[in-house]
Amino acid sequence: MPAKSISTQADGKTFEQLRQECLQKKKLFEDPDFPACDSSLYYSQSVPINFEWKRPGELCENPEFIVGGADRTDICQGALGDCWLLAAIASLTLHKETLTRVVPNDQGFDRSYAGIFHFQFWQHNRWLDVVVDDRLPAVRNRLVLVHSASNNEFWSALLEKAYAKLNGSYESLKGGSTLEAMEDFTGGVGETYETKSAPTDLFNIMKKAYDRGSMMGCSIDITSSAESEAQTASGLVKGHAYSITGLEEVNYRGKKVKLIRIRNPWGQVEWNGAWSDESREWNVIDSSEKKRILQNSMDDGEFWMEFEDFKANYDKIEICNLTPDSLTDDTKRKWEVNMFEGNWIRGSTAGGCRNFIDTFWTNPQFKLTLLHADDNNDKCSVVIALMQKNRRALRKEGLDLQTIGFALYEAPADEDHLGKDFFRYNGSKARSKTYINVREISERFTLPPGNYLLVPTTFQPHDEADFIIRIFSEKAAGTMEMGNTVDADLPDPPMPSLPEEETDEEKGLRRMFEKIAGSDQAISARELQQVLNGVLSRRREIKFDGLSLNTCHSIINLMDVDNSGQLEFQEFKVFWEKMKKWIMLFISYDTDRSGKMSSYELRIALKAAGMHLNTKLLQLLGLRFADENYDIDFDDYLTCIVRLENMFRVFQALDQSKTGQVNMNILQV
Repeated sequence: MPAKSISTQADGKTFEQLRQECLQKKKLFEDPDFPACDSSLYYSQSVPINFEWKRPGELCENPEFIVGGADRTDICQGALGDCWLLAAIASLTLHKETLTRVVPNDQGFDRSYAGIFHFQFWQHNRWLDVVVDDRLPAVRNRLVLVHSASNNEFWSALLEKAYAKLNGSYESLKGGSTLEAMEDFTGGVGETYETKSAPTDLFNIMKKAYDRGSMMGCSIDITSSAESEAQTASGLVKGHAYSITGLEEVNYRGKKVKLIRIRNPWGQVEWNGAWSDESREWNVIDSSEKKRILQNSMDDGEFWMEFEDFKANYDKIEICNLTPDSLTDDTKRKWEVNMFEGNWIRGSTAGGCRNFIDTFWTNPQFKLTLLHADDNNDKCSVVIALMQKNRRALRKEGLDLQTIGFALYEAPADEDHLGKDFFRYNGSKARSKTYINVREISERFTLPPGNYLLVPTTFQPHDEADFIIRIFSEKAAGTMEMGNTVDADLPDPPMPSLPEEETDEEKGLRRMFEKIAGSDQAISARELQQVLNGVLSRRREIKFDGLSLNTCHSIINLMDVDNSGQLEFQEFKVFWEKMKKWIMLFISYDTDRSGKMSSYELRIALKAAGMHLNTKLLQLLGLRFADENYDIDFDDYLTCIVRLENMFRVFQALDQSKTGQVNMNILQV
């Protein structure tokens, strides 16, 4: 049974609820979440053409949702550079069950028509139901974006509009990978092949993919932007996304010839070489075979070519498998799936790739335990897919795809989040082939049973993004996010010492204290601020801007055993010992002797102070205390560590060290 889809409307109403409301009011739906205005079309410029938003009934006499079944000739590209999306839609029409999921058949221009339509897309492991009204951009009563070869058919234009809404605007659809849309139509797993370095049995791999219902696309690389959509002498277009719609073998002059069928989403401009529509090769093969293969061939953008010509002319093949079954063997498996969500946040968990060893270890880490080898094998099959989230919708904010990749290490059995030294002295056991700025990067591995550490990263440190990881394994695998511990091992404060047992340092400390405290022999938060600012400002090895009064109140809350609201000497002396330790820790993690500590070192500095925080809390602390260079000066460091110890002391006293409560307190820091 398909997973239930989630409504995306801001008001939470479903397609059916909205349609019924419109029918009752006898009013056509107008989508408040994606209005018929310029900002739904373009975000980076004023609209270059004088568009009018028209409903299908204003463009033709008898509009229909689908005419005679949805097929690949229903998709003709318009003025928008989204050929990658249209190539995926053309592939979608070859898979009727998948098509019915994406394009539900409970809608049309019949008696239930209310100007509202809906489509379903997979996004980050969830199926979303996206509602749109049927106002479409037109010029002189003609659709100027995606349209059907039939003037009264509108499913493809409405599907494009729903996908534009999902991604923020029509302009957000300019440029992309066919694989991205294929995955959004299926929830499948993508694989990419370079034709010039592909396996020798590439045709068989693709034939198997086609037979299994995989969706496929291909493209020709460009060496500069000037080549984009440049047409070659043989009728092919560079930097343009094509659909692969068929593979066949035919008898030709006594030998088997491998053929591949390709479709240009423009609906025109075709290959003019061997095996093209009117080429003489078709006259040599058996007439019934020719009729079966060519069917109603016309100048519709679809053409056949010999597979060797295909490999010579095209550079990249994208395959979206509906399951992770390998295309290089005949085994059908039931795959186990594990999924994690995470973030790279600058200053805490955006550590960059292994080239940046000082921060690489701070990236999110995930443990993968492979217990059982595959059937009839001593290795474990694993497919790992790392996907960055929502980057297309973030384009309007000036953001685009990050360059991403991942590495797998053999993991120690009991360690939590692993530190810098582990990665300094241990090489990876497997990794993504490259770092690349695509939405998802996936790799297939066969690994011996054991414990592995998966580290997903951006290429450069400090680059931010949200991500999901999908891990497919033939046998059940253990998975967990590392660095999830939240606890503290704080020593009990020492017993007060008698005045005659004090060291010379303690005697000097007492004289300073008595001078400030006055007759009540206790110091207030303001007096403590005066003392600490005076002492710490004289230390040249730390950058110090002065402690706030709030921080001094926190120190008193931490050390005030008798609840007087002030510090007596013994309480002050215990704090002084703590602060000396914290200063030494701060200096030891100030690796460049700048007087500040990198916020990426906060996890290990807090651990040395006896406090373990999970990744989410460290991200919050990084956002709260790090400056624009991802550094923390001493006053912010002291504020952070005092408030954390305060919090842990409270929870230890109440015996309620629960992560949820910790989160609430951190947010108030």
